[in-house]
Amino acid sequence: MFVYMDHTATTPTSPEVLKVMMPYFSENFGNPSSVYSFSRKSRAAIEKARTQVANALNAEPSEIFFTGSGTEADNWALKGTLEKAKLNGKNHLITTQIEHHAILHTAEYLKKFEGVEVTYLPVNSEGFVKVEDVEAAITDKTALVSVMFANNEVGTIEPVKEIGALCRAKKIPFHTDAVQAAAHLDIDVKEMNIDMLSMSAHKMYGPKGVGALYLRKGLRPENFVHGGAQEKGRRASTENIAGIVGFGEAMEILKSRLKNDFAINSARRDKLISGILEKIPHSKLNGATGDKRLPNNINFSFIGVEGETLLLDLDTKGISASTGSACSSESLDPSHVLLALGLKHEQAHGSLRFTIGRLTTDEQIDYVLEVLPEIVARRRAMSPLWEDYLKSKGEL
Repeated sequence: MFVYMDHTATTPTSPEVLKVMMPYFSENFGNPSSVYSFSRKSRAAIEKARTQVANALNAEPSEIFFTGSGTEADNWALKGTLEKAKLNGKNHLITTQIEHHAILHTAEYLKKFEGVEVTYLPVNSEGFVKVEDVEAAITDKTALVSVMFANNEVGTIEPVKEIGALCRAKKIPFHTDAVQAAAHLDIDVKEMNIDMLSMSAHKMYGPKGVGALYLRKGLRPENFVHGGAQEKGRRASTENIAGIVGFGEAMEILKSRLKNDFAINSARRDKLISGILEKIPHSKLNGATGDKRLPNNINFSFIGVEGETLLLDLDTKGISASTGSACSSESLDPSHVLLALGLKHEQAHGSLRFTIGRLTTDEQIDYVLEVLPEIVARRRAMSPLWEDYLKSKGEL
């Protein structure tokens, strides 16, 4: 049996999405920047997709700008805002310790090369940022607050609406990385006080290589990509027409089935969580619970074993999972997210993340619950760390 449980890393492009994309590879291939009539089909397709994405967020089409990825959207939001704000004497960025590396590495760049002051807010043991901490960190130099909508490793959903309201009252732009959240949650940028929001199509059964940045009307961060007049002069580069069309279709499909998918995924998530807690002693669920957690996210630490070893063992059984962020999967360092939640290094090293999706079945959940306990038990039997742990608990 093949079981794919790494939907947070990427999702398969749905057949419906692929179908609408196909004509824009070899039939309607005109460059949308050209003036002749043949290219109008390309321009019209892009604008339709822009409207589809905007409608899903309760935004205006003119506020949606397509990018090459969610990472690019994050870079644009941070670099474009801080570079412009510096001209007005503001050089302070507020973010959190558990952001995706697209935010953290951009913040490090701004600090090292642009002289930006960066405040990294802590989180509690479930991964929540306190609104009061955001408020306490704001100074008269603060140019931007960037807090992710939901964490990609542990699934915790942050109090975005409340943080946005605070920033709106303080007249400070608020950006949220919604690359994970947009695939599972109903997002209303107006009602949630969001000024900028990043997304990526391949997290929601769309194609890779296309993302978007929502920019509230009136905000004009400096351009991140220069060279042409595409995207209303805000993002140069010939548009990825097929990808953008696929993004729009994926977003529309997602919106139509959001509530149903949320309910089904939540039930299967909870089944896997309860099964692991029941079958594997001394296992720890990382992150929030219930409706404060993404409906597809399961993240556990298993004392006494290495997460990478568990991944290899699971792979031999046909199960694809992760130890955290796919963008850092080749790193042997423990997860910065789990360390920020207060886990010890050995706990963070022994973590696994399962993320389910539309194609996940109850039979696949049962298969994981059949295979995983035996793998963990076998690896613990060979681990001196497990023996030391049992002695410390008086169980050996």
